[in-house]
Amino acid sequence: MSGKAGGTSRGRQFGASHGGRRRREDEAPAGHPEDPPGDPESVARSICLKLLTMSPKTRAQLAIALAARGIPDDAAEAVLDRYVEVGLIDDAAFAQAWVSTRQAGRGLATRALAQELHRKGIDKHVAGAALALLAPDAEEAAARRLVQRKLRSMSSLAPTVATRRLLGMLARKGYPSEVSLRVIREALEGCGPLPPSA
Repeated sequence: MSGKAGGTSRGRQFGASHGGRRRREDEAPAGHPEDPPGDPESVARSICLKLLTMSPKTRAQLAIALAARGIPDDAAEAVLDRYVEVGLIDDAAFAQAWVSTRQAGRGLATRALAQELHRKGIDKHVAGAALALLAPDAEEAAARRLVQRKLRSMSSLAPTVATRRLLGMLARKGYPSEVSLRVIREALEGCGPLPPSA
């Protein structure tokens, strides 16, 4: 009886096949074609190295991937701790690179960048440190570039229509309304900011 229970528990932990018709993709068997044979830590190392070779990953992303392959928690933690120790996993460096490239390439505002880092499992203090490295005027400068680029295709629109569309674009990228309105007014006026609206 204990052997059967142990087999079931082990199967659930490391995905050993036990004739389970109810197995799903999140409980991949140890014989998964992408995984080499070996003990849980060896398999975990192989999975992590493969994923890190494809692109940088956060610790949380790798933990999710290992859980999806049925790696036991203790084996996953041991491998992830070791990879953090040797620098193969570096959430702070990941966050800094992510903020820099997404802000420059997509023109995302601080709020949107913070949300993306949160979704990738970056600790809020680590994310905050990465966001703090942005130049104080970087967000507004990025908003200006986005507006100027978009205005090129809006020459035939009335200012109110153009303003509404530009506000929507900037809102989707995480810009606060006060920054968006100021940048849009400056761009439409062409000679400095308009007085605050009543």
